[in-house]
Amino acid sequence: MLKALMEKRDELHKQLEDILSKAEMEQRALSEEERAQFDALEKEIKDIDATIEREERARNIKIPAPDNKPAAADDEKGKAEERAFASYIRGAVEERADVSLTKTDNGAVIPTSIANKIIAQVRDICPIFERATRYNVPGTLTIPLYDDSAQAITMAYADEFTELESSAGRFASIELKGYLAGVLTKISQSLINNSQFDIVGYTTRAMAETVARWIEKELLKGTEGKIEGLRGVTLTQEAAASTAITADDLIRLRDKIKDTYQQNAIWIMSPATRTALRLLKDDNGRYLLNDDITSPFGSSLLGKPVYVSDNMDDVGAGKTVIYYGDMSGLAVKLTESFSVQVLREKFATQHVIGVVGWLEMDAKIENRQKIAKLVMKAS
Repeated sequence: MLKALMEKRDELHKQLEDILSKAEMEQRALSEEERAQFDALEKEIKDIDATIEREERARNIKIPAPDNKPAAADDEKGKAEERAFASYIRGAVEERADVSLTKTDNGAVIPTSIANKIIAQVRDICPIFERATRYNVPGTLTIPLYDDSAQAITMAYADEFTELESSAGRFASIELKGYLAGVLTKISQSLINNSQFDIVGYTTRAMAETVARWIEKELLKGTEGKIEGLRGVTLTQEAAASTAITADDLIRLRDKIKDTYQQNAIWIMSPATRTALRLLKDDNGRYLLNDDITSPFGSSLLGKPVYVSDNMDDVGAGKTVIYYGDMSGLAVKLTESFSVQVLREKFATQHVIGVVGWLEMDAKIENRQKIAKLVMKAS
């Protein structure tokens, strides 16, 4: 159903462009009939977008394993754990057996429900992480990778009683390990003492934003000897110049991705690069990059959403300035047990409380055909 909806949306969007192109070529305003047709097409596109969004949300809903415990009980336990978390930060300890926190020498380990809130917000903040193919498993994960660059499976004409010659591609593999990383958030004791302050919401948001920024940086740039991320992209388009991007560069980059992987493709670039692309026009004087309320990120380029990240390099000689493609080609292994711990005594002399989170993660390209990069010409 989702594929059919996307195809229908592309068809309707093409009809919108045809209406505008016709009026522009004839150098006139839209007629009353064209305006009505345009509005109807726009409404149908918005309805399709809303349907797609709901279908994706439905796919992400996990159906719990059947047990004898009602959902209301789970919800009540989650709320109780939130209260216990807030109480512990404020210096009070809730002693209920089902929600009491695990004590350590310097603080307490926070219930999984709180940690899961942080990871859920990370997905909302970081669309690259949300769109990647995620594996929530401990230990080292080996993923098979079919490589036909040297030799591929082929089919050819044959005659009866003649042996077929075999040919085969090569199966390689990528290995996803678990690189440990930690995040520390300090909370002012003055805020904690304010009984009206939403301490749980503030803590989860602050940690989620910090974790999302770090994850996004590692997925986009990686770190030598640690997480590789999109540094492993092999489909490369070199720009014609070292200091400017042309429309031809963008078209060639887009066409690096096969049509079968175009449906969920997005552009990723820095704010300065997006600003530069806003000035690009096609042969008819139309801007290539446009504000688009139907796009997930508010703007589109050659019909695909544009996501902006401060972690991307600006235009410069030899720099990788744009990624384009379907981010599901990136495999991310995140250890499921993201742990959070409150440190009450360590920062007492600063009049703050520390909240530290730990995770293990790795990321590599899983499907080399899904993502391409634009690299500026070396000076």
